[in-house]
Parts: sequence; C-alpha cells; structure tokens
Amino acid sequence: MTPVLRAGWARLRPVLPARADLAAFGRHPRRDLLAGLTVAIVALPLALGFGISSGLGAQAGLATAVVAGALAAVFGGSALQVSGPTGAMTVVLVPIMHAYGASGVLTVGVLAGLLLLGLALARAGRFMMLVPAPVVEGFTLGIACVIGMQQVPAALGVPTPGGDKVLAVAWQAIRDFAARPNWAAFAMTAAVAALILVGGRLRPSVPFSLLAVVAATLVAELVNLPVARIDALPAGLPAPSLEFLDVAALSSLVAPAFAVAALAALESLLSAAVADGMSVNHRHDPDRELFGQGVANLIAPLFGGLPATGAIARTAVNVRAGASSRLAALAHAAILGVIVFTAAGLVARIPLAALAGVLLATAARMVEVGSVRAMLRSTRADAVVLASTAIATLVLDLVTAVILGLIVAGALALRAIARDVRLDTVPLRADLPDDHDAEEHELLAEHIVAYRLDGPLFFAAAHRFLLELSEVADVSVIILRMSRITTIDASGALVLGDAITRLERRGIIVYVSGIRDGHHRPLRALGTIARLDEAGQVFASTPEAIAAARRHLHRTGVLPSATG
Repeated sequence: MTPVLRAGWARLRPVLPARADLAAFGRHPRRDLLAGLTVAIVALPLALGFGISSGLGAQAGLATAVVAGALAAVFGGSALQVSGPTGAMTVVLVPIMHAYGASGVLTVGVLAGLLLLGLALARAGRFMMLVPAPVVEGFTLGIACVIGMQQVPAALGVPTPGGDKVLAVAWQAIRDFAARPNWAAFAMTAAVAALILVGGRLRPSVPFSLLAVVAATLVAELVNLPVARIDALPAGLPAPSLEFLDVAALSSLVAPAFAVAALAALESLLSAAVADGMSVNHRHDPDRELFGQGVANLIAPLFGGLPATGAIARTAVNVRAGASSRLAALAHAAILGVIVFTAAGLVARIPLAALAGVLLATAARMVEVGSVRAMLRSTRADAVVLASTAIATLVLDLVTAVILGLIVAGALALRAIARDVRLDTVPLRADLPDDHDAEEHELLAEHIVAYRLDGPLFFAAAHRFLLELSEVADVSVIILRMSRITTIDASGALVLGDAITRLERRGIIVYVSGIRDGHHRPLRALGTIARLDEAGQVFASTPEAIAAARRHLHRTGVLPSATG
C-alpha cells in the first residue's frame, strides 16, 4: 500500500462500522426490536408531515425515514440515534424548493452529503459542539414557531399560498380562511394537537400521535368530512437515479448545500449528545456521526428523499423505549419500509389537517419553556443571544440566524472578557529587600509606581487599557508587571507600545518585568519592547526592575546618594 493510500485508510478507518456494532445486536434483540417498533409508530406521521411541509410530498418524507434512517443507523457514531426528516431541515428546504424546485432540493442533499463526509474526514465533529446554549435554544424556539406557521394553511383547510416567507404565507392563509372558512379542518387539527399534548403529558408511553391520526382518518372517512387528504402515494420506493441532479444550477446550489450540511451536522450532534445524556454508559463518536449523516444524505436523494438529520424527539423515544444498539434504529427504518410497500393506499387517506395537528404538537413540545425562561433570566447577554437568534430564525432563515447568534454571542463574550483586563497599582514593599528603612521606602514610593496587568491584552480590551495607562499621574518611573497577562495579540502589543511611547514623551522611564515565554514573540515582532530591551529596561522579575529604577533615580539625582 502506498503512503497516500495508507494515510487515507488511516483517516477513513475510524469512521467506518466496527465488528463490535454487529456484536451488540445480540445483547438485547427483543428490547431493541420493540424500541424500533415504538419509534416507527411515532415517526410515521412525522415523516409524512415533514415531507409534505417541504414541498416534495409525503413519499419523500417516507423515503428519507427509510433510507437515511437505515444508513445513519449503520454508519453513524451513535448507537441510539434515530435519523430522518426533521422540522429544522424542512424550514431550510422550503426556500430552496421555492427557488429551484424538487431537483434543486435533491441536488442540495447530495452536495450536503459530500460536505458532511469531508467534515468527518477532517475530524470537525468536536468543533460543532462549541455552539453556545442560548444560540441552540434560540433557533429551537424559532424553528418551533416556523414549523407551527407552516401548518396554518393545512390546519385551516385552505390551499397553501405561494411564497417562501412563512409569515406572509400564514397571514394569507388566515385571510383565505376568513373569506371561506373550513371549520372541519380547523376542528380536526385542534383535536389532534390537543390529544397529543394532553395525552402525552398524562401517558408518555402511549403513541398518541399515531392514535390521533388513525382516529381522525376514520372520522373523516365515516362522516365524509370536506378535508384535503395526502392522496397520491405510490407503493414502494422509486428506483435509485441520478436523473434529478440539476447540473445547470450546481454553482448556485453550493451555498444552500453548505447551509444544509451545517444544519445536519449541528442538529445530529446535538441529538446524539441528548442520547448520551439520557443513557448511562453510551458515548457517541462525533466524527463518525458526521460520516454516517454524510452517507445518509448522499444516498437518500437517489431514492427521492430529503436531506436528513438526527431527530431529537425520535432519538429520545428510542432511548426511553429501552434501545441498546443500532438494531432499534434499523428496525424502525425496516418497519417504515414495510408500511411504504404494503399500506400506501391506507396512508394516502390521512387528512392533511390531522398531520398539521401532529406537527403543531411537535412544534409545541420542541420548546423547553423552563429552559428558555431560565436562560432569559440568567444574564442579559444570554437573553439577547437567545432572542436575536429566535427572531432571525423567524424573519430570515435558520442558517443566517445561527450565524447571527454566534456573532452576537462572540461579541458579548469578547466584551465580557475585555472587562476582565485590569490595571492595578501594587505596593513596592513586598518586592524590596529587607535592608531598606522606612524613609527609603517612602522616597521610592514617591517616584516609582508599579502596575500589574491582569487578564487578556487583546484587541477588544486594548483601547480601554491605553486610556487607563495614559492617565497615570506624573512619576519618575513606571514598572509594568506582565506576569499575569493571560494572552496578548497584535492589537494588544501595538497599544502597549503606544502607551509606553506616550509615557516616555512625558519624561517617565518605563521598565517591564515578568513577560511570559509565549508573549515575547508578538511583543518583539511588532517592536513593542525592542527599544526597551536594548536599553536594558526589560527584566525577568519585579525586584530586578525596582533595583534598576533605584539606580536610575540615584544617577539622575532624584534620590540622594546617601540612600544608596
């Protein structure tokens, strides 16, 4: 094997399925199969609903749940993760569907799969977990609102207005309903959502979503209610094909593909982390999880499926149902596959209003009210980040919202760090030898001031530091103690040099002590201490700097020679 192939295999091997995964299937097969059945019951109406919400139809949602669910279970980095179509991904796909059509969405899925594979091989999984909690809560809240508004047309029994702005679409649907109300659809949606929310609170182990959809379908059939249905749902999955690839629009689809890949990575890793927290000894591999999602998103569009991610709600159901290996997620995909091939005709009779009720209840349960309330009350910065991310998700789009949230969170974090920089006056007595009398201590204190710099000296704090140091009262010598500076960048080094120059113009001699080894490079590269170093004004310790300052004061006659 050549060195190139050997290096490639070394990167690929850690993210491939291992023999231990197969061995885990035999530990608790009955429990895993039961968990898979439970998740499939929960996933069926969600897959249908998210497929319809995306614009590609119910069949696309089912194809995603079957194909992506199976592939992510085999190749993913979590043994408990369940993948498929999700509300967050639907929010991102609606504008792509509106602009490029079905072929654009499927092409974006393939490109996103390739990007996820690249992230996995680049070992980027650990970096995806650095997103601050307020950003996660903010876009989760925003997603829930968007999903809820996407259901307004179906919930009101009116045709979905054109456009990709959910606020405008929801408002137009309300106006259409006011002109020609469909109370049967509205009542069905409200009843399904209420049954899921109330029943789920009282009996969490009962699959009320499926029961509510079945009941609504039976009522619609028996009473012949005037509600729209899924209708056309062919049995089975389409043959894999590359004919859908929109080669002409490939260059314009790269940016949406990055957005889809970023969302798939973020949501999948968050979901896997939730699974870890709910289990005892399970820990996911983030890079392998990205690889599994990459494979799933690369292959699912070939069967007409949507881009997929790890689904937090279905994963939580899987863990609570007792899943212990990947067999549960595989069983969930297999059961949905059986439904696709054998019960497509029955599924096609499900009213859209019933699915709207399921997704409205899902959106409501996505929001952890207690967590959001606590985060809003914790600090003003957290509240600003959460609110701005949620509003941006609602008004703009999810990826822009996450980027905006990260920028706001980063800016506020830098502001907080910058406030930690302190310039404190420190007494000389502790650094003076014991053979000096009180009179000499007083004389030295009149002419020498030592300042200790604490914290990071970087661009966000540099301006304030310059102002503070420039306002120092007139003395003969200033000693800058730098041993407690945690980090220093080019801006900090330049500002420090500017402050030293301003002090010297006022006739103040500056000595520097305690520079850490890692800080010499920026200070020397930018010439901040070059002149001081040549003049012998840079010292390893503060006592050495004080001794040099005393000698200077004796030479200049500021201190009488008798004190020497």
